[in-house]
Amino acid sequence: MKNGLVIINCIILTIGTCGGPLLTRLYYNNGGKRIWFMSFLSTGGCPIILVPLFFSFLSRRRRRSSRNRNNEENAEKTKIILMETPLFIASIVIGLLTGLDNYLYAYGLAYLPVSTSSLIIGTQLAFNALFAFFMVKHKFTPFSINAVVLLTVGTGILALHSDGDKPANESHREYVVGFLMTVVAAVLYAFILPLVELTYKKARQEITFPLVLEMQLVMCLAASCFCVVGMLIDGDFKVIPREAREFKIGGSVFYYTLIVLIGIIWQGFFLGAIAIVFCASSLASAVLISVLLPVTEVLAVVCFREKFQAEKAISLFLSLWGFVSYFYGEFKSGKNVLDKSQPPETELHVIPVVSTSVV
Repeated sequence: MKNGLVIINCIILTIGTCGGPLLTRLYYNNGGKRIWFMSFLSTGGCPIILVPLFFSFLSRRRRRSSRNRNNEENAEKTKIILMETPLFIASIVIGLLTGLDNYLYAYGLAYLPVSTSSLIIGTQLAFNALFAFFMVKHKFTPFSINAVVLLTVGTGILALHSDGDKPANESHREYVVGFLMTVVAAVLYAFILPLVELTYKKARQEITFPLVLEMQLVMCLAASCFCVVGMLIDGDFKVIPREAREFKIGGSVFYYTLIVLIGIIWQGFFLGAIAIVFCASSLASAVLISVLLPVTEVLAVVCFREKFQAEKAISLFLSLWGFVSYFYGEFKSGKNVLDKSQPPETELHVIPVVSTSVV
């Protein structure tokens, strides 16, 4: 059951990791300029989570009704909401951090090619390893240290040749600020994943997949509210209708279709990432995201004809080397990143999957 859940969420994460940046860049390339709006869309598709939550509730109610018939004296009602107050508060805090991270990433992607942005985001594996070590006691190995160093060096190479792929219509200052914003976004999201894992560990209730979905819904709502405030301050709601009419390809119809797709695809990324943390660990989630980034880079070069200079090739090579180094270390130590037995100090609560109808 758990392996099936991992596979499904890996597929969802793959679609989100590769599709989200490409669709967002398509928006920017064709006249879109609203950074706060793109930040909002990163988590604005969260109502889709209500669908699996609804089927999960029906499944729980059906099983509870069956038990109640066998024991009418102690009949209990099925809870609509599983989340307790401490988890609710923690989810709001994580959601606000996610909202900030959405803005930083959307700002960076507005001024950077997708291939460059993806290479920078790939460094989150290095930062994630550091945060996981301090926050959830994930052990370092020589191979994971090697991966951290390689990914850091890869980003440094990009920084030293920052003008090589700067779009013609952007200033040097915009490019540099976008580069720095993306680096900060990578660091912040690398912090968020272990924070989620730590929340699972410290929870005073059993963590099940329906509860993970509830937490994801609350986090995304908090992040979306954070971005809506930014949209109000920046006047996005007044500009969006005009921007839709003036969109370079397909006009308003294509514009709003693209907006819906962006929201759904990005929601797949966040749901998949959090679900992998639930099934394995925050570091496993970061590794999966990192291995998918080269695919995104290749797709960006093909779809948008982005430049792929020598420094990008070197950075990509170092990123892949770091990824292989990490996985080889896990394999050599007899671990499986996606389904490993964690040491007692980092082991999560027993995680029963409520029903296959949840997914």
